[in-house]
Amino acid sequence: MTPKFPSLSSDRLISVLRKAGFEEAPRRGKGSHMALYRPGDPPRLVVVPVRKTLPTGTVRAIIRQAGLTRGEFLDLLDS
Repeated sequence: MTPKFPSLSSDRLISVLRKAGFEEAPRRGKGSHMALYRPGDPPRLVVVPVRKTLPTGTVRAIIRQAGLTRGEFLDLLDS
């Protein structure tokens, strides 16, 4: 049985993305979102809304945009 995908705080999601090689993209103005960038082939840019809790669907969409599989993400989350 596949474990449920967790809802997370934006801080926790950002820390997992940093473990995956993402770093903060240069500021593109003020706001309630953080852009993270990972160079590579293909380069990836993801935007994370800064909230106390992100809905499960939002977390899944961001992970998909980051190019991570569910298993990769859960491994990074547990480490």
